Amino acid sequence: MDELTLLRGMRNDIGSAPATTLARNRRKVMATVGAAPTAPTEIPGQPAGTTVRPFMIRRRLVLASAAAVFLVGVMVAADVVLPSHPGATAEAVEVLDDAAAATLKTSNPLVSPGQYLKIETLELTGSSFVGDDGRQLSWQETTAAQIYVPADLEGEWVWNREDRFPIDSASPEAKAAAAMLRDSRRTEGPGLIVGIHRAPGGAFYGQAQTILGSPLTDTSELPRDPQKLLDHIYDFTKGQGKTPDLRAFGAIAESLRTGVVPADLRASLFQAAALIPGVVVADRQATIGGREGIAVGITTPDGSNRNDLLFDPSTGLMIGERWVLLVDVPDTSAGTVTEWSSVRTSVVDSAP
Repeated sequence: MDELTLLRGMRNDIGSAPATTLARNRRKVMATVGAAPTAPTEIPGQPAGTTVRPFMIRRRLVLASAAAVFLVGVMVAADVVLPSHPGATAEAVEVLDDAAAATLKTSNPLVSPGQYLKIETLELTGSSFVGDDGRQLSWQETTAAQIYVPADLEGEWVWNREDRFPIDSASPEAKAAAAMLRDSRRTEGPGLIVGIHRAPGGAFYGQAQTILGSPLTDTSELPRDPQKLLDHIYDFTKGQGKTPDLRAFGAIAESLRTGVVPADLRASLFQAAALIPGVVVADRQATIGGREGIAVGITTPDGSNRNDLLFDPSTGLMIGERWVLLVDVPDTSAGTVTEWSSVRTSVVDSAP
């Protein structure tokens, strides 16, 4: 990485270092190159006490030379931790790199012939219904599912899709509407929604299982280099979502949520997420599905919501995903988790 790229990676949410720190470290550097120390110099684009929300900001740097700029960076680095690239915050880079390392150290679940990898999901989502009178009812509801993946990925997969049920706090009208919708979802034959599904290779509804456009049975063509992988994700998701960064982050979460991504690719996905501008550590003690982990997230362009990915730092396994409201809206306060999904994997001897 060249010096100019390094300096562009400096974030505006880090204030200027104290004058004493600048003076002390500048003396060290100048002594090394044989120059006499001068008065402390303010860092361009870093006014003292300035803090902003963690997103990338373009800044003009008036530089005498790339070498001079690099020396200023060295002086500050002794006391201020800076990210090494223009991506996630330094804290997020650290936890995501740790997750990648933990992933490579954790053995994948051993699924022997005749056994299955069981992937259990539980979700909280929103639903709505418009009646004949034009009145719209909205409520939150939960649903669960279990997917059984055979040792031979091309063998028969089993998917048990459970129905959706409104949460206890839903209104009586909403519960009645939800019950009507449940009846309509209980269909027979190829159109079956709720119930047991079976498909060779997991091709449910005729759709083959893929990860970022590559067949799940062969992910060797997906790059393992984090930057190349992220470039591929941007290309794969082009034109989707509110912003390229938000959609790329979502695609990474969706891939990890499958529970069947090879360990080396999972590690690269964590490192690719660390390259996305705006990714932050949202909560180091986040709880979902009865388990605790670290949540990293990215905020929507309007600042109203944040998409979080939750993982177990000891294993690097994803344990869930959530959407958090960041502003007050009618009947809902900031900080409310509006949607979430938990993921749990285990090895079992049989499938339904």
